[in-house]
Amino acid sequence: LRVGPLGLAGGYGAPSKALLRAFERGANYWYHGSRRPPGMTQAVREILAMGKREELVLVLQSYARFAWLLALTFTRGLRALGLDYADVLLLGWHNRLPGDAIMERALSLKKRGLCRHIAISSHHRPAFVGFARDERFDVLHVRYNAAHTGAEQEVFPHLSKRNVGVTTYTATRWAALLDPAFTPPGDRTPTAPDCYREGEAPLKARDCYRFVLSQPHFDVCLSGPSTVEHVDEALAALDAGPLGAEEEARARRIGAHVHRHVRSLLAG
Repeated sequence: LRVGPLGLAGGYGAPSKALLRAFERGANYWYHGSRRPPGMTQAVREILAMGKREELVLVLQSYARFAWLLALTFTRGLRALGLDYADVLLLGWHNRLPGDAIMERALSLKKRGLCRHIAISSHHRPAFVGFARDERFDVLHVRYNAAHTGAEQEVFPHLSKRNVGVTTYTATRWAALLDPAFTPPGDRTPTAPDCYREGEAPLKARDCYRFVLSQPHFDVCLSGPSTVEHVDEALAALDAGPLGAEEEARARRIGAHVHRHVRSLLAG
């Protein structure tokens, strides 16, 4: 699969015109998850009409834990988009190897040509040790951001076992990295389109995405845009390039503070 470094999640509601503009900039890894607003559906249909299907890498996710439901939801997703196949079937949120029935059905869908690759996501980092070795998985979706850097010790060392694609999500730590309440005194809050605040000036420095894109182990950083402005800001991260050493150090300092602060709130 040939992909640009910035991916798009359609579940946050960005309009089709903005998604198409990102597609033309090379953001061609599109994640169509369980929540499917019309923007990405319409954009996919327009890409088909333009004859550019082979340039799009379309990911359909299923959280199904029953084989029959996996097949049902996946094929319904294809029909809704007007597609004959998805590039990637993502088995969502498995903290251990899926059961035999799920894996057999996923491989059956691949054998039938309904999907070309199988991916898996997890919030349990040690599970990726086995996933990275399992030749049935072509793509791994790993949670990673400045507040959750454990993948550097628990996942990255295992990625060289074979050639596997690696995608990351939650670059903003579900917006906590953008919340001034969680920012250490004296540090500027990182910015990302997931949490664009109404009434603020357009944000330019896409620090959260740039932090992820600075790591060589990832092929794609997923963004979750809701508006045209969010897409433009995500694309600005590509223009700005990787973080410099001082910028990365600040992002890690803020991330560590957010991690401690959020954990203390949960513990309380």
